[in-house]
Amino acid sequence: MSLFRKSRKGRATAALAAVGVLALVATACGSSKPASTASPTTTAAASATTTVAPGDCTSPAGATGPGTGATTIGFIYVGATTDFGYNEAAHAGEQVLKTACGNIKFLEASEIPETSDMVTVANQMIGEGAKIIFSTSYGYEPYALTLAKANPTVVFLQQGNLITPPVPPNMDTYFGDVWQTVYLGGIAAAKADTSGKLGFVAAFPIPQTIVNIDAFELGAQSVNPKITTTVVFTGAWCDPAMQAQATTSLLGQGVDVMTQHQDCTSTVIKTAEAGGAYSVGYHYDASQLAPMGWLTGSEWNWGPLYIALVKSILAGTFSGGPFDTNYTLGFTSTTIPSPLTLAPFGPSVKAATKTLITNTETKIKSGTFDPFTGPITDQAGTVRIPMGQTATADQLSAICYLVKGVIGTVPSCATS
Repeated sequence: MSLFRKSRKGRATAALAAVGVLALVATACGSSKPASTASPTTTAAASATTTVAPGDCTSPAGATGPGTGATTIGFIYVGATTDFGYNEAAHAGEQVLKTACGNIKFLEASEIPETSDMVTVANQMIGEGAKIIFSTSYGYEPYALTLAKANPTVVFLQQGNLITPPVPPNMDTYFGDVWQTVYLGGIAAAKADTSGKLGFVAAFPIPQTIVNIDAFELGAQSVNPKITTTVVFTGAWCDPAMQAQATTSLLGQGVDVMTQHQDCTSTVIKTAEAGGAYSVGYHYDASQLAPMGWLTGSEWNWGPLYIALVKSILAGTFSGGPFDTNYTLGFTSTTIPSPLTLAPFGPSVKAATKTLITNTETKIKSGTFDPFTGPITDQAGTVRIPMGQTATADQLSAICYLVKGVIGTVPSCATS
């Protein structure tokens, strides 16, 4: 099965074993040399990169509260910042923040596992003066919570999940309703599909992942009600060997469009491209990896949100304010910059498909359409969202079922 030939013819990266090798990279924002090890072409590939004018970030006179007066900010990443995925998107946001805060020193550590190693790195950053720390991975949450309680003058910005209230006055947990763009990716997949079979390589069976699987299938069903999505869980945020094996297996089953919820995305995309299948991306614009098969994808634009977070902290308005809480952001937001965006379309996407997707995006943004409006049934045929009802944010944040049309099982369902 090779769609391209036919058309032409007619989180688990390597863990750092000891404290002594947990490297911190310190950079001054005003430096002309980028802190990232990403190549210039890789960095330029992110269409959602926000351009900001160089500036300074300081606390006004009299500002008090956790993080005020910060001159150093730390970023901790679970994977490589050149992963064409989750970590690279977050790192691109860090670069935007560096430009906006030219007077701030930045510390960063990558490939830090979701273990107590994260605590060691954070404490090292605090020892070097960090008063704001972005802990950017889902599994960092319990460690960030403990650290926040032990360091009341340091603000911890936990990305990727929610915590059980009350939220400490020096902590924030945030993410985006990325299932909205994943739904749009499902439309693109179904429009490109010829076999009625889509593939999804997922990481862990957590609500954040399951809601994306369901949204992708629902988006595809809006085009073809009989289409299926076969899901494989790898049990890791980034395991290229498992990703390649899962993708190859799915292609062997006749799948002709692949997508994923993985931190590092290149393996699935490259394997699909080599097999003549289409790709819908996740986290990052990785279109350069699939010049033939790229359709579109979900992409994070974290820079504006990072800037708003830091400025709120420095102004002394963080504690008790709109950021000192649990929240996820959809396409539109009145006071907090949304990080969601749809990646560019690939060359094979037809004009009519682009119009359909952009019109649907407009409806989601306007609130006239919600992908999780019933009737929606699970794999067993049980109605989970009745006719005319729309799932609440709380329901989606705890979702633990696969919708009808998804092939595969949830190994277990962790809700936190």
